Amino acid sequence: MNRFRSRGVLSPLLALLLAFAGALPVSFAQAQSRTPARHPAPNKPSQRQRPRLVLLIVVDQFRYDYLSRFGDLFGSRGIGRLTRAGASWTEANFDHVPTFTAPGHAVFMTGAPPSQTGIVANEWYERETGRRVKSITDDSTMTLAGKPGEQGKGPRRLLCSTVGDELRLADGDRSKVIGISAKDRSAILPAGRRANAAYWFSTDNGNIISSTYYFEYLPEWVVRFNNRHLADALFGARWDRLLPNEAEYLRRAGKDDVPWENLDKSSADTNFFPHVVTGGSAVPDKPFYRALDYTPFSNDLLVAFAEEAIVNERLGAGADTDVLSVSFSANDYVGHRFGPYSQEAMDMTLRVDQQIGKLLDFVDTRVGLGNSTVIFTADHGASPVPEQAALQNLAGRRYQKADLLKVAEEGLRTRYARKDRPATDYLQTFKNRDETEQGLLNSNFYLNRAALQRDGIDLGEAERVLGEAVTKVPGVARYFTRQQLENNSISPADPVARRVLHGFYSQRSGDVIIVYEPYSIQFDPPDDPTDPRSSATHGSPYSYDTHVPLIIMGRGFAPGRYAQAAAPTDIAPTLAHVLGVEAPSCSVGRVLAEALTTARQSKVR
Repeated sequence: MNRFRSRGVLSPLLALLLAFAGALPVSFAQAQSRTPARHPAPNKPSQRQRPRLVLLIVVDQFRYDYLSRFGDLFGSRGIGRLTRAGASWTEANFDHVPTFTAPGHAVFMTGAPPSQTGIVANEWYERETGRRVKSITDDSTMTLAGKPGEQGKGPRRLLCSTVGDELRLADGDRSKVIGISAKDRSAILPAGRRANAAYWFSTDNGNIISSTYYFEYLPEWVVRFNNRHLADALFGARWDRLLPNEAEYLRRAGKDDVPWENLDKSSADTNFFPHVVTGGSAVPDKPFYRALDYTPFSNDLLVAFAEEAIVNERLGAGADTDVLSVSFSANDYVGHRFGPYSQEAMDMTLRVDQQIGKLLDFVDTRVGLGNSTVIFTADHGASPVPEQAALQNLAGRRYQKADLLKVAEEGLRTRYARKDRPATDYLQTFKNRDETEQGLLNSNFYLNRAALQRDGIDLGEAERVLGEAVTKVPGVARYFTRQQLENNSISPADPVARRVLHGFYSQRSGDVIIVYEPYSIQFDPPDDPTDPRSSATHGSPYSYDTHVPLIIMGRGFAPGRYAQAAAPTDIAPTLAHVLGVEAPSCSVGRVLAEALTTARQSKVR
């Protein structure tokens, strides 16, 4: 039996379940180099002052400027309530690249960048095994409620502890820690290595699934939830605009049917409203479940499951603090497909405001928001669709992986090739499923060290040769070599270089890392060739990708807007301080003391 097995699950009250089931169809119709200012350390809270529930709400690909672009359209119960009643930092930026989902989600509850957590991307090349791996790949586990024989997922590649881990260490595992998302990595990484459970959505069968990393069998309440087949009930659902007419969308997001939103034909969708969700299928199946990810209905499922988790796991009902992480993924899928300046992205933003409001109302009823600390943030922003940026006289370019590989290979051959050494294998190859691919991923080039050594070529020199070759491509701004980063021979005053350094973990990162000019983007093909390709993406060190909301609402936090520089790395040490536990093992953030009422009181005295 896994030693991280959850505690026994209590049966929910029948009346509450019936009431919830009756209401459900209605909802479906709807970093270490920073130098922050020092603040006096406030007194640590007593056990009585601890919140009963810590609720981390992440909206995947939620740019900070969505608050200003759409904030006046938000209701009073969701993001509007958080901005009104919470402490909000206006200058919160990630201090690493790449600004991807997995690295971002690993930051929130560890307080550490990828250089510490080891989560350098969603996927990377693993030299030890010669294959491409995911941030949550764990071949020692099996999936529960997924495909028969499917290997599971887990947080073993996360090298640092989380706030939830430290809580459970401190109280002898009495606290419960659960992560929920449509994406596996977004559920697993914030919850940490000692979590009770992580749950995510299967696009193979429409189930909420988990892994034997956490328990041998799914809890009965999860089985009951899956037996309701709520995803299947959404087959053929129609996603139309939330607001009653298009005028507001035209004013804020422009036209709906535009050429730069031309979709990959495999999406089986249109680039204009309404969107009818079938995935091109006649019955619920894998293409349909994938299509569901790209709609607000995916977020509705997430809220429904989160409410079930709160009831059945009795989160926030005991004397010890529980942690629930809920990450909304649909906004990211929609942003990739249509771009951040689309009517679809606008509508998703308005809808996630309502969905967060529904979740907060439920927490208020079950636990009490006065007994909870709620954090709202995002894992990254997004760049415009490159073709759209170019039409706006911005330097938008779209690069494909094959184009960069060709330039790199030609550069290496030009410098090194001769009859006795053709220099054709100087880039490392890796296995990805049944294919072999060249070592370029996440704008990281991986060199074949054995081949270079065989031909008597210095690795550091080869790194520079490759870097100089690719910087001749228009739109490539600069490169960084492994030698530079391992020797820390960059200036921390250079914000781009610092963010590259904070995203570099020697055993997992490549040998040459490329940084593009703003709005110029490399698009890697999807890992699964049946997945549609993206129109827009993220990953850069620029503000449109790094600048995210950071709001904390709860007892002990003074509402208001704070202009002090902050980062998502500050969330974990601040929570650890409020909870009176040790900060996570790799935490490098600061306590956001300017918003703590205890700090203000001690300063007055």
